[in-house]
Amino acid sequence: MTVRLADSIARFSADWRRSLSGTRTDPPPLAAYVPDESEARLAVLSDLVRIDIRHRWERPGLGKRITDYRTEFPEFQDSPELVDLLREEFVARRRSGPLPLEDFLAEYPDLADRVRAHLAATGADRIDANVLRIDRTLAEIAPGQRIDDFDLLTELGAAPDPASNRVFLARQRSMQRLVAVRLSTGGVDEPHTMARLDHPHIVRVFDHRMVVFADGAAFGRLVYMQYVPGGTAAEVLEQRGAGVGAEGGRVLLRAVDAAVEAAGEIRPSDSRVRAEIAALSWPETVAWIGRRLAEALDYAERHGVGHRALKPSNVLFTAEGVPKLADFMPERTTDDPGLEAPTVTTAYSSPEELSRALDSEAPELDSRADIYALGVLLWELLTGTLPFGGADSPAAALEQRRGGVRATALRQLPADCPAALRRVLLTCLEPEPHRRWSTGAVLAQQLDLCLDEHARDLVDPPQRSLRRHLRHWRVLLIALAIGVPNALASLYNIEHNRALIINHMSAEAQDRIDLTTAITNAAYFTVGAAVMVYFGRHLIFVPHGLRTGVRYSPETLHRARTNTIQFGDRALIAVFSMWMLSGVSFPFLLAGTGDEVPSAYAYAHYFVSHAICGAIALVYPFLLMNFYLIRCIYPMFLSHGEISARDAVLLHRLRRRCGAWMLGAAAIPLLSVASATLLVPADLAEIIVVLRFLAIGSVVAFLGVYVLFMALEKDLRALERVLAPDAGQGKP
Repeated sequence: MTVRLADSIARFSADWRRSLSGTRTDPPPLAAYVPDESEARLAVLSDLVRIDIRHRWERPGLGKRITDYRTEFPEFQDSPELVDLLREEFVARRRSGPLPLEDFLAEYPDLADRVRAHLAATGADRIDANVLRIDRTLAEIAPGQRIDDFDLLTELGAAPDPASNRVFLARQRSMQRLVAVRLSTGGVDEPHTMARLDHPHIVRVFDHRMVVFADGAAFGRLVYMQYVPGGTAAEVLEQRGAGVGAEGGRVLLRAVDAAVEAAGEIRPSDSRVRAEIAALSWPETVAWIGRRLAEALDYAERHGVGHRALKPSNVLFTAEGVPKLADFMPERTTDDPGLEAPTVTTAYSSPEELSRALDSEAPELDSRADIYALGVLLWELLTGTLPFGGADSPAAALEQRRGGVRATALRQLPADCPAALRRVLLTCLEPEPHRRWSTGAVLAQQLDLCLDEHARDLVDPPQRSLRRHLRHWRVLLIALAIGVPNALASLYNIEHNRALIINHMSAEAQDRIDLTTAITNAAYFTVGAAVMVYFGRHLIFVPHGLRTGVRYSPETLHRARTNTIQFGDRALIAVFSMWMLSGVSFPFLLAGTGDEVPSAYAYAHYFVSHAICGAIALVYPFLLMNFYLIRCIYPMFLSHGEISARDAVLLHRLRRRCGAWMLGAAAIPLLSVASATLLVPADLAEIIVVLRFLAIGSVVAFLGVYVLFMALEKDLRALERVLAPDAGQGKP
């Protein structure tokens, strides 16, 4: 097979994976990948069908039979691969639901004998052990009994409907491990859904078998999965109590320990994770739990699986206190009418889920329905109460949610709840899906931000804080940060040049120099200001739009964040250009007066003075601007969407540049003193006053910007931590 033909198979497989992960909505059309070459067409087509049939039967409502492929591709009728492809169909269908071998063979009577022999030769006829038969009803099963490979030890929790769903702690004999075994009636395909998921915060489903109970009811399921001994979020809510504020994360550990002891397990004696939890306040503990659950939701959604049944009993904890999601609802498609619709859990359902329960024509759900449910769950963990009062019907619950979180619910938030966590949860609970966090990954980033005290205070400063008010004056403050050092440097430069050069010229030449310099500087200032407004347009206009409720695209917010980080560098380019033009043009202005040209000595001191003043005009604005931008402006963008790890790289580079500019600030007093040693005594006497002003002023200014630099360094490090939280270390 040529490389090009193999590539078509690889592309088809990759496109199927994207479809399963949710990055595309429809299965890839097989016909688009079949080559035209007659010699290789049938062989490639067979490989494509194998991939297609396997993936289609993984998704309810998408399954296709070999009969369909034979109709679509006539050359398939007499393919030598036909029998093996029928084996692929049988295996795929048997894994997705009960399918007796004889029923399958009856669908292909002309090939039945050949298929039976092929299945027997490959062992495919024994898949799922031909359905497990249990000589008891589900209600009669009890601890102490053996079911197939499992010794049932104890029942886990009280099932809401023991006639249809029970969970046991069991020992799997063949693997000598503890597992949770769930026995249920009905053929819902949730085990197959969860078996695709392998994430540290999702309960791992090992496998499942179809069962028939003694009462002869319809096929049921035996699902065995990872055993998680630390109880559920429902038990954490029971332990929460009124004194949670003083105990913080120890409330979670107490609930976990109670569940572990009830199961006869021993809690970990030396655990870094437990020590981390114990040091958290209760709001931080809720954010810690929520971050991990949001990551799990995002992972599942990227693999084409939504939870759609998030509630306290579906959040389990390990003995260390690490949360795991369980009991994902089965996938449902419009082509799968036989699958029973999931029951709406009114207390945790999103408005769109309630709308769909009331009107089947309502839009389909997406990941933001799970984000809403997680927001409700975290709010309940945080406050001990649900954000919405009890409602006896989906219609009443929908009306409550459309009104948003009321003031009475907001008053239930703990006094130590960070403003960042309040904002994050309220965004989760927005009635309109498009106003919530777009994905679980974005929500996880926001919750991670809530765990860093310094970073969350930057992003969500107190309502009456000076930093919040200074955001409104960004144009004025940036102008002052640039203008004041430049004005002081210009004044010194003017006095220095006047004393050494201009005062030695005629009165007429002095007037001409003053006029020309004023006009030139005004032109330079105007052009420089226009350039800086262009560079800073996003940090000028986007914050205003955010305050007035404008919703910007992720691309616009990304540009605003990037421009804010880079504005100091870009502004310095404009400032440096103006000082360069000024330095170059001044000698030409002197030459144009018609007076005697100053000596090389005077020009040398002019350029030294200009260099020192230019350094002042560059160093101090850079540090002042970045202190203000990083402390007041940049963090506000982080509260409106994606927190990008790319920003962490930019901030790290900015932190290094700030250190370099601090060295420049330290050098300015030394340069000013060193320049004085090059003057003859007569000239030194003329400028001694302004020189002292420069030396003393630059020392005081250095001490001031050093204090700002240390604060800026702390801010940058905090932001780097939340922008790239996993850099250099894993998180449990």
